[in-house]
Amino acid sequence: MRSIKVRILCGCFGLVAGLMLVGHGRLGAADWNQFRGPNRDNLSGETGFLDQWPDGGPERLWTATGLGKGYASVAVVGDLVYSMGNIDDGEYVIALDRNTGGIVWKTRNGGAYHDGTGDGPRGTPTVVDGKVYALGGNGDLTCCNSATGDVVWQKNILNEFGGSNITWGISESVLVDDGKVICSPGGSRASVVALDAENSSTKWVSKIPESPQASYASPVIAQIGKVKQYVVFTSKGIVGVRAGDGQPMWGQNKSSNGTANCATPLVVGNQIFSSSGYGTGAELVELRSQGSKTTSQLAYHTRDMKNHHGGMFHLKGFVYGSNEDILACVNIRTGKPTWRERGRKGSVVYADNKIVFRNEGGEVELLAANSQSYQKLGSFAQPDRSDRPAWSHPVIAGGRLYLRDQDKLLVYSLQK
Repeated sequence: MRSIKVRILCGCFGLVAGLMLVGHGRLGAADWNQFRGPNRDNLSGETGFLDQWPDGGPERLWTATGLGKGYASVAVVGDLVYSMGNIDDGEYVIALDRNTGGIVWKTRNGGAYHDGTGDGPRGTPTVVDGKVYALGGNGDLTCCNSATGDVVWQKNILNEFGGSNITWGISESVLVDDGKVICSPGGSRASVVALDAENSSTKWVSKIPESPQASYASPVIAQIGKVKQYVVFTSKGIVGVRAGDGQPMWGQNKSSNGTANCATPLVVGNQIFSSSGYGTGAELVELRSQGSKTTSQLAYHTRDMKNHHGGMFHLKGFVYGSNEDILACVNIRTGKPTWRERGRKGSVVYADNKIVFRNEGGEVELLAANSQSYQKLGSFAQPDRSDRPAWSHPVIAGGRLYLRDQDKLLVYSLQK
């Protein structure tokens, strides 16, 4: 029952070309294949965008409907856009035509996730080597063919590894690296696991001291000296587990709170910057590797970047993101703010020396990526708003801005 799939066929040449591109696993410069982009750093390398927005914002190219309920963002690869949502009786992985917004296929991931803060999945699909990996709000994980939606494998990571769901639903966007799917059941049998990307068999399990539950953040890769590792923000703090075997090597908890750790950590050289809301703030951790092990040392803790769930990015020595309801820029060396703008809680993405900021109330702003002052270059109020907060992170890919808002996906042109 979980593998029920609805596929909508399209004979247009552009779609066929796009499917061939995805099927062969090639990733183009205009693709955004996972949560927070190809490097999970919220930085786009694209250029040639508008320096200011006209009144009413940039040109809207199309609006898609039928994505269902949920806070998932989108991944964009080839001629397809991928997301997730509650539709009717279940939770679905969805592929849309990148040029028109028409639904190409949708595949059932599991039962619908329900919650008082909003129904539907929270994680964003990851697209790697012609496959889509999607983790839903109940812990259901599906790998399917990116071109057709055909199921390769499915499992529930909570059931398999003795985990239990967290207060507002599993929200992790899985990391796919070196043939492994990295995810966090947070269970008695495994805090973090590496699954074989081809067949879902367990490659290693990582049992972190104190057996923390999963948090609402997503894992990232850090190469510290000769030691490759995955940095995971658990319910009790950030940890580094060795990529080869899952061995926990270090942990810090100054940026962790007892309610919800949501912001994905930033890897900056041999430093990790992590943050959470609920009055907690951020920490900078310095890492050193010797042999096959890595150790950590706290550089500082600051309350000037209490990032709730809108995410952050690092650029040229500065971190940008919402400090609760204050949009801020902080010097990563000191943790001190260089500018602050009140009344702005939301999510950010960077491209072409500019920031797109999406306020959770629905307003979207274009800002200069200036570390010394807040400079607004345009704004618009998103039309066709749902009755839920605008928590899905914005995405920039191929000169376009993607805004998911529950059942709808709005796409705008950012190019000059």
